[in-house]
Amino acid sequence: MGELKTKQHDGDVAAFICNFANSDQKKTDSFALVEMLQELTGREPKMWGETMIGFGKYHYKSERSSQEGDWMRVGFSPRKAAISLYIYVGTPEQEQLLSSLGTFKMGKACIYVKRLADIDLEVLKQIILLTLKWMDETYGKE
Repeated sequence: MGELKTKQHDGDVAAFICNFANSDQKKTDSFALVEMLQELTGREPKMWGETMIGFGKYHYKSERSSQEGDWMRVGFSPRKAAISLYIYVGTPEQEQLLSSLGTFKMGKACIYVKRLADIDLEVLKQIILLTLKWMDETYGKE
């Protein structure tokens, strides 16, 4: 199995947002997410690969393959179509919270939102905190 290509690096998060986010709204939402995630995780934002901003990290070993590596605990990317939120692990508590989150789409392990105004930020915070709790229980504290 090849080495994971998406890795944490010391790229400038603010410059990335200013150059990559394709609208003023997406820039504003991205900076709001940086502030929120930094507060909830106690971690500084770090670039992961070319287009993702992560907070904290953990080491994983796949049960299905020989792949292992480091990955962000939570994060996001201000992509063109929507903001991708890498904050979801599928706990029963999170499943219940999704019904009151607002307007979004689901991927396998992420939530896509057009803008933060479309969702309930307090519910989002609860989902993030549940992910962080699950990460601590599954992979140990950072």
